[in-house]
Amino acid sequence: MKTQNQQRPLNALDRLESAMAWGRKNLEPVRISGVVTEVAMSHYRVAGLSRFLKLGECVSLDIGDRVQYGEVVRIENGHVTLKPFESRCDAGIGTRAYRAENLSLSPHPKWKGRAVDALGRPIDGGGPLELGERVMPLDAEPPAALRRARVKRPIKTGIRVIDLFSPLCAGQRIGVFAGSGVGKSSLLAMLARAPDFDTVVIALVGERGREVREFLDDALAAYRSEAVAVVSTGDESPMMRRLAPKTAMTIAEYFRDRGDAVLLIIDSVTRFAHAARDVALAAGEPAVARGYAPSVFSDLPRLLERAGPGEEGGGSITGFFSVLVDGDDHNDPVADSIRGTLDGHIVLDRAIADQGRYPAVNILSSISRLAHYGWTADQRALVARLRTLIARYEDTRDLRLMGGYTPGADPTLDQAVNIVPKIYEAMTQAISAPLSEDAFQELAAALTAEIKPDKPTK
Repeated sequence: MKTQNQQRPLNALDRLESAMAWGRKNLEPVRISGVVTEVAMSHYRVAGLSRFLKLGECVSLDIGDRVQYGEVVRIENGHVTLKPFESRCDAGIGTRAYRAENLSLSPHPKWKGRAVDALGRPIDGGGPLELGERVMPLDAEPPAALRRARVKRPIKTGIRVIDLFSPLCAGQRIGVFAGSGVGKSSLLAMLARAPDFDTVVIALVGERGREVREFLDDALAAYRSEAVAVVSTGDESPMMRRLAPKTAMTIAEYFRDRGDAVLLIIDSVTRFAHAARDVALAAGEPAVARGYAPSVFSDLPRLLERAGPGEEGGGSITGFFSVLVDGDDHNDPVADSIRGTLDGHIVLDRAIADQGRYPAVNILSSISRLAHYGWTADQRALVARLRTLIARYEDTRDLRLMGGYTPGADPTLDQAVNIVPKIYEAMTQAISAPLSEDAFQELAAALTAEIKPDKPTK
């Protein structure tokens, strides 16, 4: 009879388990690889990986002592097409390409006050980032429509012209439509100082390198400690510019899920669309609308829908998305697509900026689809009356310039001529000025005595 100290003989399963344990400890893992067969300015192709990859997955290249990454944008029988994240691809024919992990982030509350690139790597010289326990994909799905909280809670931006004429709610998504040089970045900097938010996440997409420091050090200044900046300058690759808004959105979702009221600013969505167009054309998609491929108009709502309220009881992401309208054409395909997706839009007018009125908001063209939550009944009536006067004032501008206006002939026009310039003066607000405490109260003292309800007709 065998004693307890005697071991039973090893069977085949035991020997296999022992061999596997030794292999895991002493052998390198098997890596699926392919070979670069074509290199172009905008993309490169790899043979041998098409059966192991899906669209959007990543591939790594060992180039000397560096590793470069690319994303799969097209899969064919025997080849995959990849777009590099670097500004140029240093691969050569025959370079080995390996399947890599998909891009993800592990945000942490200590990321506040830091600046990162589109891949989540620190660029501010502040040392390594502390990583959180939760791993978040960069292409997450938005919360289910029927589980999302309602958007009802009004917020103050401190910008009089917005709080008066286009009031916003927490979780709303707003577009800021403007041509170049009309004060778009200055308005976004003012919005970043809004008092009703716990965390600010800013994506600077395709910006000039000079403006990044100016925005972070001057515009944010005292609010920098509550902000996370994601930066992808104009000289970086289309892949990085396309990725930066997704990185910012992922960071915003992390803070939203912690219960924070998050302000997300993406400047600009147009440059994201330009980068997405470059990627789509490299993948062989046809251009259908002013050079934009069909997938661009799918990428835009997929990104924008991730902003907004979270599930009931959680936080929210209030999104401001700047839209650079080329040649001041507000019917540009990208601007038109974004306008239909968002919950309102603020239009900056070059003619107003030329008059020296900043923010150069066109009151009549700007709209908030949730403004009724921000107004009382009396305020709604007052704003309607002010809009009527502004519309009459602007419609008769040419007539008045030609000398065709006679005081006393039209009482409404007389009132508009008297009051609208005062409204415009009250709405002027420099970026260095303090934020407004109560926009209606600040305007009421100047205008209440001037605006009287229409007398009933006999």
